[in-house]
Amino acid sequence: METNRLGLEFKMSDFFEMTPDLVCIAGRNGFFKKVNRSVMEKLGYTEKELMSSPISSFIHPEDKQFTAHRREELINGKPLLNFQNRYVAKTGAILWLEWTSIYFSDNEVVFAIAKDITERKQIEIEIEENYRKFKNLTSHFKSSMEEDRKSLANALHEELAQLASVLKMDIEWMKSHTSEVSPAYQSKIEHAFVASQLLIKTIRRISFSISPNMLEHLGLNATLEWYCKASLTDEIKIDLFRICQEALTNILNHAQAGHVKIKIAEVGDRIELTIFDDGKGFDVDHQKLKPGLVRMRERAASINGELSIQSGVGMGTSVCVSVKKQ
Repeated sequence: METNRLGLEFKMSDFFEMTPDLVCIAGRNGFFKKVNRSVMEKLGYTEKELMSSPISSFIHPEDKQFTAHRREELINGKPLLNFQNRYVAKTGAILWLEWTSIYFSDNEVVFAIAKDITERKQIEIEIEENYRKFKNLTSHFKSSMEEDRKSLANALHEELAQLASVLKMDIEWMKSHTSEVSPAYQSKIEHAFVASQLLIKTIRRISFSISPNMLEHLGLNATLEWYCKASLTDEIKIDLFRICQEALTNILNHAQAGHVKIKIAEVGDRIELTIFDDGKGFDVDHQKLKPGLVRMRERAASINGELSIQSGVGMGTSVCVSVKKQ
């Protein structure tokens, strides 16, 4: 038995020194008690330097607080698995380490193994930065598009609608002075009057469709008469409106619905917009994605939202988009 124990200790000693992973034993007091060669090579400190200073002195300043919190949990019996933090090497280089640690209360020591994941984290950080750049670029394009829509809508509403209103007023005046003209002439005047009314309504409808002025001045709530706390960015409000607009267009063109219900509510830390209709519905699993559905999915994805569609033949349709509150 003694021979086997000595053999096991020898093998453990070999593992401790030869493994490329960083292996250390730390005391409850927060100092290293033993480190392997990989720790010294990665951090660039001598064994004496590592032993003479608290472990926290080698940790990146921004990571000290949450590392101390996790260490406290470890001491209280919660194993540390795949915990990531940054260490500062003697050269000033930043190392990302991923730790797995266990606390042995009988001996009051922590046994810990870490892998150097610096290269992987740099790739992850680069991907995140590229994603943020892409997200910002997407937001910029969407803002530019909305500005263009707003300009076009203002031109329609302020110029064309006003011209049409003037035309309508002139026709009204002509109507009031046609008592002595022929019935055919009166019929044409009446037809022109109806057409001018329709023209004004059409211009207003198109203007609102392009860029609803109420959305800017009164907010999403008044525009769609929804209840919604001020917890969404302007970009998300616009995208929710566009998704709702797209859903209503689909209902008008395809659903043959008698009733439509729009609901917006807080569910935990998220806002959920739901559009119900009692139309003919469709088989979601076998329905070819139409442009309107694709646009809604793209809109939802652009604001990190989740879009779900529930429907069935003869059962109506429910479109729900969920976004996290800002």
